[in-house]
Amino acid sequence: MSDEISDLKFFCILTAAGSIAGCARAMGMSSAAMSRRLSAMEFRLGTRLVTRTSRHFALTAEGQRLHEHAVRIMQEVEEAEAELTARAGIPHGLLRVGVPSEIGRKLLAGVVAAFVGQYPDVTVHLTLSDAGLDVIDDGLDIAIRPGMPSDQEVMTTSLINSRRVVCASPEYSARKGLPTTPHDLLKHDCICLIRRQRIFNEWAYLDGKVRKEIHVTPRLATSSSEVVHDWAVSGRGIALKVLWDIADDLKCGRLIECLSTYAWEDVTLYAVYPSRAHLPSRTRFFLDFVRRELRQNYFGT
Repeated sequence: MSDEISDLKFFCILTAAGSIAGCARAMGMSSAAMSRRLSAMEFRLGTRLVTRTSRHFALTAEGQRLHEHAVRIMQEVEEAEAELTARAGIPHGLLRVGVPSEIGRKLLAGVVAAFVGQYPDVTVHLTLSDAGLDVIDDGLDIAIRPGMPSDQEVMTTSLINSRRVVCASPEYSARKGLPTTPHDLLKHDCICLIRRQRIFNEWAYLDGKVRKEIHVTPRLATSSSEVVHDWAVSGRGIALKVLWDIADDLKCGRLIECLSTYAWEDVTLYAVYPSRAHLPSRTRFFLDFVRRELRQNYFGT
């Protein structure tokens, strides 16, 4: 049975690599050895699994069905091993984590490095993307994102909560002044974020205990939160940013907080992960580690 499991793992790696040569590199073996192993599998199963030429590689219908079963079986094997390892309290193995680019650079990169330093048997692959990563479709163990996801087929846990800050640069303040009430924002150059073709220009705040919104008209809008930050620092306008993103800028005077007497709607950073009967210990340890580090170091609650 162990040989069959090994073959299924090999077939998953081969399919992910998309070529015999890529599989050979991933497994640290020769292309000839990989080709012989595939041929042996096809002989044992009595069917062709892959159509391949020097320029073309594709799964046959039978290969596609085998791959679907192989992925499910390997996940069950991984979960079984993770359950046993969790009982021993020793996290190990590969952890695939996805996060928006700016959050990854400013919050997660250092934390991930510290985690693997403390748990040397765990390997972390950190993917930074602003394309809206999905734990299922993108093959991730954990996706970290602001805001609660709507998908009911995943699990979530909150990591850090932070307030938002209306901010501008000293250069903008000298040129155009700063707002004294939220309504004053309508007369200023505002910078907004775009997500999935929607402009986030509804800036929510509490006036006493009453939630209100001001609908600003942006002079500049972008899908990159980093560009929003850079535009604000360079004096292009007023932005609504999360405190963890601009804390250093406020400390050194690159940005000035505006309208600080108003409580602007805060944001929560969530970890999203597939719903499983047994969460691998590396995932549990990572979530606990990240939550603790972020709350200690990045103004969270």
